[in-house]
Amino acid sequence: MALRPLEQDGTWGAKCRKEYELDEHGQRIRLPSGKYKSRRVNTTDWNDKRKAEQWRSAWADLCNRALEQKGLLERIDHRSYKRQSVEQIPTVHMGVAATQMERRGIPTEKGGVNREIAAQNKLLKEIKVQITRLYNWSKEQAAKPEERRSIWEQLQQAKASMPQPESRYGKVKALKESTALFNFLQSNGITSMRELYDKISAMNGDYYALRGEIVSAERQLAALNERLSLWKQYSENKAVHKRLSGIKPGMRDTFTEKHRAELILFDAAAKYFDELKASGEAIDPKKWRAEVERLTTHKDEQYQHMKAMREDIRAVEKIRKTADQLAKAETHRNQEHDR
Repeated sequence: MALRPLEQDGTWGAKCRKEYELDEHGQRIRLPSGKYKSRRVNTTDWNDKRKAEQWRSAWADLCNRALEQKGLLERIDHRSYKRQSVEQIPTVHMGVAATQMERRGIPTEKGGVNREIAAQNKLLKEIKVQITRLYNWSKEQAAKPEERRSIWEQLQQAKASMPQPESRYGKVKALKESTALFNFLQSNGITSMRELYDKISAMNGDYYALRGEIVSAERQLAALNERLSLWKQYSENKAVHKRLSGIKPGMRDTFTEKHRAELILFDAAAKYFDELKASGEAIDPKKWRAEVERLTTHKDEQYQHMKAMREDIRAVEKIRKTADQLAKAETHRNQEHDR
């Protein structure tokens, strides 16, 4: 935001003012040069992050009132997923340059990261829907009187009562599916619906544990990457800030205006790190980079575990469909018998 205030007559005012630093007795601190120690103080708080929070909240309220007036169900929320308690991986901020490049069809690093995150969120959502459906189905089946036949025997009976594929491709596909189901049931020691329900319950717990770790890692990565980005911003503009302190007072305004963007970026980064240090945390970019590498590896491993769950989900989904077909066939036979 602009740092200069608007005066009553519509003109721009001074962006900052001099403020003398005082000692413990409330007296000005004299420097060896004979001058008094002072610092620059902004005359507006428009560039303060807390101000941005207020404006974003007000903007969300205005948008939601307009959406409600139009009879639309959509709503917006200015808060992060974490503050909303939404278990979803947040995308990274693109920025103006990257957004414009993406719109022109030029892939960017940040755009690639967001596409990967979108794919991860899609997978998390799909698996959640599938596991929830299978969990509810298996719970319902487990509550019924136990069948004498094993699940595998029931599946074989269902298969025998259904039309068999005639093409070579169809036969090979059916054999692969049957083998996969047999291996799934045998490797997990599943013979009854109760045991299948226990397996799906465990899968459900594994899903939420993995999702929690992935989302947590992504949030930590977002915070660390923000720090590293600000450290780069701080380092790149530090020399300009240093030059400013050595310039004569009469030339400071000219220099400040010429290097306005660099000084604003440096001040913003410096303020961030001052607050970080005040919270008791050390400024250690090397440690942050190592942690980013560790978290990225851990997140990718958990994501692969999540993808691997799809094989078990497919097997259980096939069991569900076959069991449903068998139940429908038996219901149909009973109805024919009653007639």
